Amino acid sequence: MSEVLLYEPRITGLSARAAEIACCVADVLLARCSPQSGVSEAAAFLREWAASTADTAHLDNAPFDAVARRYRLSPDECDLLLLAGLPDEHEGIATTFRSIHPQGEPYPTLGLAALLLGGRGADRARVRDIVTGSAAVCAGLLAASGAGTFFERSLTLAGGLWDALHGFDGWPGDLSRVAVGPPPPGLDGWLAAKTVGAAVRLLRKDTRGVVLIASDDDVVSRARAAALAAAAGRPLVAALAPAGDKYRIALLAVHAAARDALPMLVVASHPHAPADTPAPSETLAADVPGALVVCAPPGTVRPAADRAVLALSADPVTADDQLAAWTAAVPGLAEHAAALAARHPLDPAITAQLGVDARAQNRELALADVSALVRSRAAASLPSGVRVITPAVPWSDVVLPTESAQQLRAAITRLDLQHVVLEDWQMRDRAHAARGVRLLLTGPAGTGKSLAAAAVATAAQTDLLVVDLARVVSKWLGETEKNLAAAFAAAERTQAVLLLDEADALFATRTEIADAHDRYANLETAYLLERLDRFEGLAILTTNLRANIDAAFIRRLDFVVEFPLPDQSARIDLWTRHLPVTRLGEDIDLDALSRLYPVPGAWIRNTAVASAFAAAAGGSAISQDHLVDAMRREYAKASLPFPGVPPRRRHDPV
Repeated sequence: MSEVLLYEPRITGLSARAAEIACCVADVLLARCSPQSGVSEAAAFLREWAASTADTAHLDNAPFDAVARRYRLSPDECDLLLLAGLPDEHEGIATTFRSIHPQGEPYPTLGLAALLLGGRGADRARVRDIVTGSAAVCAGLLAASGAGTFFERSLTLAGGLWDALHGFDGWPGDLSRVAVGPPPPGLDGWLAAKTVGAAVRLLRKDTRGVVLIASDDDVVSRARAAALAAAAGRPLVAALAPAGDKYRIALLAVHAAARDALPMLVVASHPHAPADTPAPSETLAADVPGALVVCAPPGTVRPAADRAVLALSADPVTADDQLAAWTAAVPGLAEHAAALAARHPLDPAITAQLGVDARAQNRELALADVSALVRSRAAASLPSGVRVITPAVPWSDVVLPTESAQQLRAAITRLDLQHVVLEDWQMRDRAHAARGVRLLLTGPAGTGKSLAAAAVATAAQTDLLVVDLARVVSKWLGETEKNLAAAFAAAERTQAVLLLDEADALFATRTEIADAHDRYANLETAYLLERLDRFEGLAILTTNLRANIDAAFIRRLDFVVEFPLPDQSARIDLWTRHLPVTRLGEDIDLDALSRLYPVPGAWIRNTAVASAFAAAAGGSAISQDHLVDAMRREYAKASLPFPGVPPRRRHDPV
């Protein structure tokens, strides 16, 4: 290839430049074709159209010049770019090309391109050189397509590029565009980090390199990218594509260049990855000039070895930035911004979305209304195996020993005072204290652990996210961790109480490795321990088998609450709570029932419900016999010997 000369525009205005090329095509047709071929009419049309664009010659065409500079195009490459765009300039030109194309296509052929360039001293070898290895072709600006021999093939332009070169918002149909909004308030602290500052300088200078922003939530990573670009004083153009899709990444870069913007790739899942396996790590196939911003989940992209890389993580922002984000999102509740930041320590990108939701309410909002909006937005995208409920269980419904009840209330207090202790008192830095509250509720089945979780959520004025382990745990390696990560993320975003029932199935004691199953089971437990450490909400785990829980997990808990079998006094309380006072027979002796049947609260509830149905079916009040028969069935379900019938009181009828 000969030495590349940088393109210097002879005239301004894209249509005027195209008109000049159209006149050159007309000259070629008249010089190379016989009058009998009918090209004189085609040439006359091209000249007539070119003359009609004379009044546009004074207009600038910044997009075309920006592309030429970004890709360092030679004059010949620029002329071919204009030639390839002519069919999109006027339908009459497309018809003209169709009439002279060997395959009847509405595009110029490579043979016509060779004749066009040959008029200024270039030969057919030059066109072959451009089509097989020039910057314009390698970058996807130009392409040779269609059947036939080399010079019968069509010269085409990248999809949507001609409109973009005209300054319109043209976009290719086979590239999924991603909207990029303004950066949300609350990212000043993140932008002040040293590595982030280096990324801003790279983008400002448009240095050839990659800025990789890793986050599981593309909303968060896109907001960080918008903040970077704003700090660098550059606009962004974004699209969704796999990291290994060289064609689409090149097409994105082309359209970014036409807009004098930075290209931003939002990495999609691998198109051939099975639905039940994690996304593989792909090498970034990006040979684009200048800087490229990439937003991808952690571990899914490997940067190419020949490009400078700055990897940034979307770390949680500081308390001050969260305060700024909430103040901007709900200015009508500015005095409550600190409380919102403490209760919902969300990423500023998510907080900004909630601000949109709040403004759509078109009414004055209270603090509880904003918390409801948080839960409502997150509930719309809950992961599989997680269901959300809004409990209404008062503390009075939970019958527990005093110590256990106090620990549950202390967990709520700790959640409310996180900002004071961790930030104001600086315990996060002094004692490395972490956000979030972690509870383990342990005790026999039926002692009220799930009910207590609902009561905690009620007291916290939030929802309860219940994880269905049957749907979350997968036989595929890594899938369980991915499902649980989504559940943790949903709970953090909503600040709902996360309930993991039967936690011993997940946090089992690690074993010596005997085979691959042991290795991956241990890795799964290790991941859960690490994720629980980072969890910034209120997590409740329940187990009937505390001895099976890994000791390392126990150390990470803030509270371990015992749920023993209720004593006789508690059982009387439970009987009283579950039975309808106005529908009880005179022969019922709750004291005798509580002494004879040392059962958990769930058995008492089941017995009360079953006896009520039996009494309603017989049209009578609930009797002692109804309760005894129902309790007998509870013992039978558990395959335990029935203690018998309680003695009757002396005044009871025989």
